[in-house]
Amino acid sequence: MSAAFDQPLDARARQLLRTLIAQYLEEGQPVGSRTLARSAGLDVSPATVRNIMSDLEELGLVASPHTSAGRVPTPRGLRVFVDSLLELKPLPRGAVMKMQRELPRDSATPRELLGSASTLLSAMTRFVGLVTVPGAVDAPLKQIEFVSIDTRRVLAILVFADGQVQNRVLNLRQRFDNHALAQASNYLNANYAGLHLDDIRLRVLADLRGASSELNRLLDTAVEVAAETFAPEPKSDMLVSGQTNLMSGEEGAQIDRLRELFEAFQRKRELLALLEGCARSPGVRLFIGEESGFEPLKAYSLVSAPYGADGHVLGAIGVIGPTRMAYHSVIPVVQATAHLLTDALNRGTPTT
Repeated sequence: MSAAFDQPLDARARQLLRTLIAQYLEEGQPVGSRTLARSAGLDVSPATVRNIMSDLEELGLVASPHTSAGRVPTPRGLRVFVDSLLELKPLPRGAVMKMQRELPRDSATPRELLGSASTLLSAMTRFVGLVTVPGAVDAPLKQIEFVSIDTRRVLAILVFADGQVQNRVLNLRQRFDNHALAQASNYLNANYAGLHLDDIRLRVLADLRGASSELNRLLDTAVEVAAETFAPEPKSDMLVSGQTNLMSGEEGAQIDRLRELFEAFQRKRELLALLEGCARSPGVRLFIGEESGFEPLKAYSLVSAPYGADGHVLGAIGVIGPTRMAYHSVIPVVQATAHLLTDALNRGTPTT
């Protein structure tokens, strides 16, 4: 989360700010001083409330969107609310068990599991659910085999140390017989098993530079198979669910902001980079409005948490919704989904 608000608030100001924000998040309307005076549980007059509201407005925590006396929280005010005024409670056990039942069982691939987690988040919050999908390069290579498909295509089967299996179809410039493919797999297994793909790629390139390298001598023109197999691939992807949930009630300038966000969903690159940064931080990350530094998110909030397997962080899962979201319920849902996803991945679902 971003830097904490360093201006101390007295007890009355904190209670009024908490009450104003809670009512605004529920109703979406500016809150007037008389309403606050009645609902805050404080023995103060509306005039005193107005004075305190003026102080909070000077601190940039609330604002008056119209000429009326009603006020709404600013992103800065929401930040203070989430960081120091909001009381978070874990989801009830029954709700967690219901979420667990919504995730697929052991027959699902990791990608299917991640997609289901994104859909579950969207359904639970009524906002957009996102999850990053890691590449298979995080685990060392255990074994590789090649199977001829036709005259120019070969199936590379990569088995990783964590049990995952990745299939790659290689489009080659020349034809290789089964003997050449067996030589290729035998050499790669003998020399590169136990290394990560990035390391194998560098080692293969270094070997290829030597005219008398063992790889060139053994495989001759079949070197192309190895080079094609370990060509760089995108390291991660992002699955998005429930984009249309943000369309309800939007109009005017908000539609333009929503269009920018939808375009960002299509490009993925910037949002993926933001979520990958969230994955590197423990616990829940929350960006309110412009805090993310990402223009299409200026009118929205992002709540995310990392997930992983075998003690390693694999990515992040999160929710994008309006800044006027029920943070007290959304944050625990994101936390619970990240934990459930981690537990499911630790049970070991095979990749196909």
